Amino acid sequence: MSEAAFSPNEVSTVACVGAGVIGGGWVAHFLARGYRVRAWDPAPDAAAKLTRLVDRAWPALVELGLADGASPANLTVTGTLAEAVGEAHFVQESAPEKLDLKQKLLADIDAATPPGVVIASSTSGYGMTEMQVAAPAPERLVVGHPFNPPYLIPLVEVVGGELTADWAVEWAAEFYRHAGKSVITLSRELPGFIANRLQEAMWREALHMVANGEATVEQIDLSITDGPGLRWPLHGPCLTFHLAGGEGGMAHMLDHFGPSLKAPWTRLDAPELTPELRDRMVEGCHDEAGDRSIADLVRERDRAIIAVQRAVRAVREAGRG
Repeated sequence: MSEAAFSPNEVSTVACVGAGVIGGGWVAHFLARGYRVRAWDPAPDAAAKLTRLVDRAWPALVELGLADGASPANLTVTGTLAEAVGEAHFVQESAPEKLDLKQKLLADIDAATPPGVVIASSTSGYGMTEMQVAAPAPERLVVGHPFNPPYLIPLVEVVGGELTADWAVEWAAEFYRHAGKSVITLSRELPGFIANRLQEAMWREALHMVANGEATVEQIDLSITDGPGLRWPLHGPCLTFHLAGGEGGMAHMLDHFGPSLKAPWTRLDAPELTPELRDRMVEGCHDEAGDRSIADLVRERDRAIIAVQRAVRAVREAGRG
């Protein structure tokens, strides 16, 4: 197969295989964008959990703005994998991060999906090269790595494997953009992709600080939410440092602060996740959450993300004016 069966803007039916937190988030996103969604998950209570997830996400999606025809009623939970993908124009797989499971499931999806339909995996770490080994048509398999929750966070990282055709990567990137996503198309496979590698560096340093008694969980979170995190929604870390150089920009910043890069400020080797460190992280999160439940935190997070997105959009629109 040398080309897709549909153009990205012709897609009307999306199949979501795996309906956990990520897969369910994809379902909510695609429903809000006006697609018909067919979902399948082998768990016996998958339909009930998925319905609850969509119901909880829907108020935030209504507030953001729905596409014409968008409705939770456009969701069908099927009894088999074949029923889910048999009529799909695009497939999003979001199974647990187990390589042997991904390899078999993607092969099964590939065998049951009509020719020319692109199949994407939500994997957060595996490369498509290692996942597509058993697929009968590996050229149409790509990574479409989202961020939680997929119905609110716009970024998707797209990359193919060694057996993926260029057309499939290009098609997937265009489709995600048409479906309201912000897309990074990687030029080659990179373990952990881009955003996860950056997140991981900060996460490891946070674990070191907690393990060494240098900072608490709450202090670390506050240092980002009330510090650099407020700058990053509009300007990422690189442009932020560019502005730190004043009129001289990044060049002046590097010339002036470059020597400090040799200072041993960070420790990027992962600390041992001892029972003590695990307990301190868990207890710290409980302390910071206080009397707020997971559902309370989800609603709080969604409202905050919407507020940030609206604020950034307003600033960008004012700048264009």
